[in-house]
Amino acid sequence: MKKITLLLIVLLSVPFVHSQNSCTQALPITSAGTFVVDVINGAPTTVACFGSGTVTAAEWYAYTPTQNYTTTVTTDLAINICRDTRFQVYTGTCANLSCLTGDDDSGVIACNSGNNNSYLSTKTFNVTAGTTYYIAFENRYESTGFSFQIIETPVVVVPTGPVSFTNQTVNTIPTGGGLYNLCVVDMNGDYLDDVVSVSSTNITVNYQNTGGGFTAANYPTTAADFLPGWSIAAGDYNKDGYNDLLYGSGQGLTFMKSNGTGTGYTEDSPGQYIFCQRTNFIDINNDGQLDAFSCHDVDPNVYYLNDGDGTFTYYQSGTTPGAYSLGVSANGGNYGSIWIDYDNDRDMDLFIAKCGSVPPDELHRNNGNGTFSDISVEMNLYDAGQSWSSAWADYDNDGDMDVLVGASSGAHKLKRNNLDLTNSTEEPFTDVTAGSGWDTNTSTNIEHIGYDFDNDGFIDFMGGGNKIMYNQGDGTFVPFSYGFGVSAVGDLNNDGFLDFQSGSTIRLNSGNTNKWIKINLQGIASNRNGIGARVEIYGAFGKQIRDVRSGEGFKYMSTLNTHFGIGQATAITQVIIRWPSGIVDTINNPTVNQTLLVVEGSTLSTETFSSSDFTIYPIPTKGVLNIKSNMSITFETAQIYDLSGRKVLTTTVENDAVNVQTLSSGTYILTLKNTDGKEHSQKFIKE
Repeated sequence: MKKITLLLIVLLSVPFVHSQNSCTQALPITSAGTFVVDVINGAPTTVACFGSGTVTAAEWYAYTPTQNYTTTVTTDLAINICRDTRFQVYTGTCANLSCLTGDDDSGVIACNSGNNNSYLSTKTFNVTAGTTYYIAFENRYESTGFSFQIIETPVVVVPTGPVSFTNQTVNTIPTGGGLYNLCVVDMNGDYLDDVVSVSSTNITVNYQNTGGGFTAANYPTTAADFLPGWSIAAGDYNKDGYNDLLYGSGQGLTFMKSNGTGTGYTEDSPGQYIFCQRTNFIDINNDGQLDAFSCHDVDPNVYYLNDGDGTFTYYQSGTTPGAYSLGVSANGGNYGSIWIDYDNDRDMDLFIAKCGSVPPDELHRNNGNGTFSDISVEMNLYDAGQSWSSAWADYDNDGDMDVLVGASSGAHKLKRNNLDLTNSTEEPFTDVTAGSGWDTNTSTNIEHIGYDFDNDGFIDFMGGGNKIMYNQGDGTFVPFSYGFGVSAVGDLNNDGFLDFQSGSTIRLNSGNTNKWIKINLQGIASNRNGIGARVEIYGAFGKQIRDVRSGEGFKYMSTLNTHFGIGQATAITQVIIRWPSGIVDTINNPTVNQTLLVVEGSTLSTETFSSSDFTIYPIPTKGVLNIKSNMSITFETAQIYDLSGRKVLTTTVENDAVNVQTLSSGTYILTLKNTDGKEHSQKFIKE
């Protein structure tokens, strides 16, 4: 939206080039450029590589590259705004065409009439010098003229990558117009990553089987008012043990709530106008319930606070009385939100990547008292430009979150966190892009993510150019090219290595001999998914950290399971989970190459438990829990949960004590709220 005028001038200067009307008479193309389809009236395609429906005509082009490229075919151009295109790409001969790829609605340019999506097409694929690729633009939706571009990027040839990926087609994953394949997350509570496909009136889940492969299930839904044309997020906001979904569109957002058995979903579209970009589930007010956040492209950001009964209350930053300050600029431009704990104070902060210069990127510090502060300038994160998304991870394993601010155009910025907890000063991030490999990486993209793809114990990043930038452990990154770009990430064959899903294609990680561990969380006092938890592992390799997040990059939803690679280390000495509730679970000497399920509070001592916050006694108790504050904290209210996550008692704190006499015998989680609204939790046993 910031480049329309310039691009329009360039495209209008391109002369009309008439294509031919059949495969055998296809217009030859040998180099990158912009081309104009004046009218679609040629021989139709007979095989659809992508999409479905009636096609009665097509226009044909024969693209023969002169060298190996990563090529993009796109109509996602400003001159085509509000248009609706679809194309197929074939190899072989005209007498025997073979499907390669195609696209329908992957463009991101928004229509300027009512802020609806333009239904434009874009696809990136690798091509071989001297091979002819037949590109056919169809009249499935319209047959009048439009422009398209062919963009060629030289392939970075690397003899051997740390890992390779094998494509596997899953025929039960639906594809075609009106379908969104953007989500990889566990949907049935078994902690195996599933593939989620959504349309206006249906959710299809390809459940991962314990022995490999997938089993598909289709769930009809009432019609969604808004579809995830911009982003999707997942999380169990009603605490029934099954993940719910959040769709973000150019008009508003839609909740899809599970029915308590994971076999059906109820649509809820609150109705407020939002030009949604990135959406997230996050417990903003730390009450143990997942809230929903959405970037707003043209107005201040919005969020919905979970009322705990399946309903939400709408807030807009700077507009709704009492709203948090989470991006109040009327200029909007808010694109890529991500919730992280940058300052290790165990509450979640918000970073917003932008799509322009006014205003630049923003970091909002959670002050822990119900307020947020924009500290972008003092933290050296107030950068202007087309970032769209950022990837936050501890790439140098020093115990704090660093950031790669990606570029959808322009230059990337790698910034190191200089957190020092021995003083009260806010240390600004240092720009360490120069010499890192990101300074010479000119591939741009709207999506940037960070995971350890080769399990060597260091976070890698992925953005544009169909390549993973592998972390060398010394502050530098080396690119390895693959035949695919950023998509939803998860462990889709449960082997401890991270895979990708794009459409009906699963890209399985070949793996290597590096070791790993996965930690799955079940919250009790905290939200069910443990979103916002900090997970730490320790060993001879040092320390690694992860934050559990719903919604990274720009539009995809990836696994909620926490994944670590540890290289050739053979042992992990300790795993620590710091829950949003304040509870800390510790697991000593877990076995490597395994998945570890941690229920909140399950590893706490059952003796009198003392922390920096408070002590409770006696343990076990028969009727009254006494509270001794270690930090002059005054507690007002208490909530008690059983170990299934069900709230069993809400009461007041009187005379530094809580009466639990009505509870049955068992183990419980006590959550105390102080006068500042901050929550503190411990486990106890009732006799």
